[in-house]
Amino acid sequence: MAELKSLAKDTAIYGASSIIGKFLNYLLVPVYTISLPASSGGYGVITNMYAIVALLLVLLTFGMETGFFRFANKGDDDPNRVYSTSLLMVSSVSLTFLLLCLLFLSPIADLFGYGEHPWYLGMMLIVIAMDAIQAIPFAYLRYKKRPIKFAGLKLLFIFISISLNIIYFVVLKGTDVGAAFLINLICSFTVMMGLIPEFRAFRYCIDRSLMKRMLYYSFPMLILGIAGILNQVADKIIFPFVYPDEAEAAVQLGIYGATSKIAMIMAMFTQAFRFAYEPFVFGKSKDKGNKQMYAQAMKFFIIFTVLAFLAVMFYLDILRYVIGRDYWEGLRVVPIVMIAEMFMGIYFNLSFWYKLTDETKWGAYFSLIACLIVVLMNIFLIPIYGYMACAWAGFTGYAVAMLLSYFVGQKKYPIGYDLRGIGCYVALAAVLYILGEQVPISNLVLRLAFRTVLLLLFIAYIIKKDLPLSQIPVINRFIKKK
Repeated sequence: MAELKSLAKDTAIYGASSIIGKFLNYLLVPVYTISLPASSGGYGVITNMYAIVALLLVLLTFGMETGFFRFANKGDDDPNRVYSTSLLMVSSVSLTFLLLCLLFLSPIADLFGYGEHPWYLGMMLIVIAMDAIQAIPFAYLRYKKRPIKFAGLKLLFIFISISLNIIYFVVLKGTDVGAAFLINLICSFTVMMGLIPEFRAFRYCIDRSLMKRMLYYSFPMLILGIAGILNQVADKIIFPFVYPDEAEAAVQLGIYGATSKIAMIMAMFTQAFRFAYEPFVFGKSKDKGNKQMYAQAMKFFIIFTVLAFLAVMFYLDILRYVIGRDYWEGLRVVPIVMIAEMFMGIYFNLSFWYKLTDETKWGAYFSLIACLIVVLMNIFLIPIYGYMACAWAGFTGYAVAMLLSYFVGQKKYPIGYDLRGIGCYVALAAVLYILGEQVPISNLVLRLAFRTVLLLLFIAYIIKKDLPLSQIPVINRFIKKK
């Protein structure tokens, strides 16, 4: 029982730090989009740069975080030796990568369209190397069950980043997009200083035999990681290369990047569910009737993601103010990106069948197929449809991965999902969404009131069908007192 309480506490801290961090980082969107007009293309540069960063981080860590946990907990190897070997491998690869890139910075900057500002890329390359190296000490903190320091450093990064961005872009009215990258560099360096004890608390050595075994284990994780991250950022990397008007590409990408951030509310919900659901699934894997619990968990996940979708779409007239007014033309991507995020969340929930049966190869197949769809759709459709192609590519890729995982999973590890009940919720949400969008009400207050009524109807349906008030702990106690 004590171990379960410890797990729950640690999970809550890790989860809260990640979700709060994402939410606080979300606050940078209005700072950037109000300070950098869409026509400047500045936010497009930020969107493109951070997409490149995300991909390179996966490459430079090459699955070593997972490898560290696997071998440190296996019991056959000294955990400190595993840590030292992991850290030295990632550090040597990252520093070699950084040195080579800085030596050839100008041609690389030209290739990515930053020939006039090569140090935009240069600063972020230094950030990438530092962040890749930091990944192993952060994994070590988790291994040593030190969630407070882990969360503290993550939140410190966000706090400094937001503070410096507000000072430069809001208080000083700065407009140089390079300042965003310099601030990121300062924040990463600050975190690096905070990890000094983790860099000094052991004897550096590299075990060549262990290194080979770790690389063999981690390589499939690298493939999965590349496929997974490309599903999320391929559109933002590909866009400047295939959009017909090179000068306009950064403008259009900035509009897409800013408006799709509104849909990240769904991603934050999915991640919150993920932190709670992952330990739940593996903890219940040996219990009798576990499949019924998985089916119920899936149903409630879909119910509440659909509720989140309706809430965002019904109040988009208010939420749009989190971005600059000249980015509003891209708001049409929000419902598509939100549904794509919902598909990704469902795919994540479905993925446990191959994790529980140790057939993780299926995860690689599904992710690679989705990745291929996303990349090809972006390459061929962005020149025709612009950023709308990005939204539909993500929608299609995740939909295919979700459906493949469901149908293959039902053969390998059948679970009796309540498809009829889920279908009723989805159908009701679709009807309410169409009503909210199509009923013409010009007055903003009346329009929001009408949509609030529609949202309450959906909530009432949830309460009636699957979540009676008597089952909600706080309300249940109040009812009993009555």
